[in-house]
Parts: sequence; C-alpha cells; structure tokens
Amino acid sequence: MSQKNGKNRKNVKIGSEVYIVLKKDQRSGKRTKGVVKDLLTRSAFHPHGIKVRLEDGRIGRVQEIIQVKE
Repeated sequence: MSQKNGKNRKNVKIGSEVYIVLKKDQRSGKRTKGVVKDLLTRSAFHPHGIKVRLEDGRIGRVQEIIQVKE
C-alpha cells in the first residue's frame, strides 16, 4: 500500500493509525502517533491535513496515514 497523506477526508478512517501534528508542534513539525477517534474537519479536503481527535483526546492535523482501518 502506498503512503497516503491525510489531506483527503475519504482516506482518514476512524480507527486508523496516523501521524498528526499538534497545534503546539506546528512550527517544529514534530509528529505524534495515534489512533483516530473522531474526524473534526467537515470538508472533503484540507491543504494542511484533516483535523482529527485521537483516542487519547489529543487533536491535530493528519500528516500521514500509517495503517488504515478497513
């Protein structure tokens, strides 16, 4: 499977393992790994990544999808 970016909402599924960038880490680009609990971006596409809430409650924009939940 090719690496999917998190800019298209259709690629980001609840339960998928992803790398996100938290708001506080946007300048440094530090990525955080987690599992998607909720999709917060309503539009089909976002240039900075779809905003999600992880299972641990942290919120950020998806940079890379590691493993898609089918």
